[in-house]
This record gives sequence, C-alpha cells and structure tokens, in this order.
Amino acid sequence: MAPVPIISPFNVGHIDDVIELRKTKPGTIPQRFVRDITERPTITTPPPNKSLIITNHHHMPIIDFSKLSKHNTHDEIFLHELLNLATACENWGFFQVVNHDIDLNLMERTEKMSNEFFMLPLEEKQKYPMLPGTVQGYGQAFVFSEDQKLDWCNMLALAIQPQHARNPNLWPNKPEKLSETLEEYSREVRKVCENLVKYIGLGLGLKEDVFEKMFGEAVQAIRVNYYPACSRPDLVMGLSPHSDGSALTVLQQAKGSPVGLQILKDGLWMPVHTLPNALVINIGDTIEVLTNGKYKSVEHRAVANENKDRLSVVTFYAPSYEVELGPMPEFIDENHPCKFRRYNHGDYSKHYITNRLQGKKALDFAKIQTKNASF
Repeated sequence: MAPVPIISPFNVGHIDDVIELRKTKPGTIPQRFVRDITERPTITTPPPNKSLIITNHHHMPIIDFSKLSKHNTHDEIFLHELLNLATACENWGFFQVVNHDIDLNLMERTEKMSNEFFMLPLEEKQKYPMLPGTVQGYGQAFVFSEDQKLDWCNMLALAIQPQHARNPNLWPNKPEKLSETLEEYSREVRKVCENLVKYIGLGLGLKEDVFEKMFGEAVQAIRVNYYPACSRPDLVMGLSPHSDGSALTVLQQAKGSPVGLQILKDGLWMPVHTLPNALVINIGDTIEVLTNGKYKSVEHRAVANENKDRLSVVTFYAPSYEVELGPMPEFIDENHPCKFRRYNHGDYSKHYITNRLQGKKALDFAKIQTKNASF
C-alpha cells in the first residue's frame, strides 16, 4: 500500500467485472482477458530429475509454529525448527505454517463474510471503487492502460496500518460485521508476522529484535482475491506473475477452493497444495534487499479453474514508509558484493503499485546497476 493515494489520469478503458461475466455470460472470455500465447498458463511437463518437485507438494517446507513460539531459544526442538525455517527461506522463499494459533473460527468467519461480500449485487460493491493508481477498494489493481491484459480476478483491498493510510469510505458496510471481522483477523495475522520476522532474524544469526527495530511501525494491508470459475482457464491468468514488495506475505486459502497459487521453482511453475488450516508464507522483496539476496522473493501467480471459484485472503507486512532500507552489513563481503542501493520504503511502495505486475521487475528499482557501485 502506498502511503498516500496516487491519483493519475490513467485511461484504463472498460473493465469487465469477472464475477458478473461468470453470472451473465459464463462461456464468454472478452479479448482483454485472453493472454498472448507466451503468457498462457499451459501445463509444463517437467524433466525426470524435477518430477518430484512438481508432483509432491510435501516438498514445500512446513513450519510448525508451536515449536518456535512455545519453546525457549536453547531448546533442541526450537533450534531444529529454526533451522527448518532458515532453510525454507533460503531454498524456497515459500513455506506453510501450521499450529499458528489463529482461531479457526475467526478464519472461517473471514472466509464466509468475504464470500458474502463478493456475492453482493455489483452496484453495492461499486460503492467502494478501486481507482486507477491505487490499491484500496473493490475492483482490479495494477491496471494503467486500456490495452493492458486483465486478470481473471476481482479483489477487495484495504490498508490496515498505519491508520492514516486508510480510506474509511472504502470499508464495506455489507455484509454486517465484515469490516469488524477483517480488523480482528488482521490483528491476529500481525502477531504471526511479528513473531516470524523475529525467528527469521534469529535464523540469520541476528538479534531477534533487529527487524522490529528496523521496521518501525510496520505497514500492513489486506487483500481478498476472488477468482470465478472460467470456461477457458487455459486462456486467462488469475493473477499475473509477480513477487511481493512486502517483507512477508501471508495467504489463507478458503476451504473448498481449488489449487490456484503457483510458484516459480527451478524454472517451472509449481502448484501449491495448501494444507488444511495452514497459512502460506512468502518472502517479499524487502527481505531480499535486507539480506543482500541471501533470501530471495519468489515469483508467483494464480490460475483460474474451469469448475470452481477460488477465494484467498492475503496479508502484506512491510516496514514503515519512512524507513530507509538497504542491504545489512552482515551480508556484504568480498564474496557477496552489495547488490542493492539504499532507498526510502515509501518511495518503493509508490513505485510498486504504479507499475504493472511483471515478474520481479519492480525490484529493479533497488538494484545497483554498475559493477563498481558501493554500499
């Protein structure tokens, strides 16, 4: 989320609401949603030596949060799980967290009310419009021109922290208690994020409060994505490939939703099979910069399903907009030269949301382009 709304005269043309399309014209795929052949989510057959990566979802690391939060830092169980977390961050950039202590009833209520919101009449949802150049409200984000291909997705996005970044007019009044539930849910997810960055710091050999002190009043936003079923999922993209500009991203996939999230692993798109009640966590661009590339943000995307709708609740957790960031000295030496310049996180946030989702291209903002540049 950018620290202030960015209003620009983007000519985005007509944007069909995909939920309405599914209701009224279930077999129709407007041309703006049809991807070029090279961008379509075709099924890739992996070479023999990579088949296990694609077919066995248990290869994605699973972190037991209770082993970290309920043991002291000298406990063998804690140290083993801390190593698992460090390995997951370095080798995958994605992992699933179980036993995270978020109340399951709260998670279910969040899913239920979010679904109810997306099923409201279009005119009700359009009371909370996501304007071009912003990422709050209902609609489609990251659309900046009338010839840009659109994602097969509608979303409701809201800033949570800091308070001044919120637009109260974009918080829905219906269904009743949706906004209240999203507030409660966000508080619980924030606790998970605060603890995770502590454990990530320890796994890097740093003090446990290093990121807490560095981030200041951490920025938090929530985005609920709704992907209607699509008659030709092979032609469209649910959400374009991208990495996240956050420090951490937390995803909850609604029960009964089909597999939709895919991550780019070893050059192949791998479907993520979420475990029941688990949270899917990924490293964002911010952590890649701070660790000078030791931990990398991972490109990911969402695909549509022919028969089932999919809903996901996504939380973004990042440093304060006022913070200056750059690689930490602990990760720079003769063998690991500085890869990123120092920058203001608020500036990076503006850059991120005012550009199309294009893989990891947004991170070019921070990269040092010349070999002789110094930290």
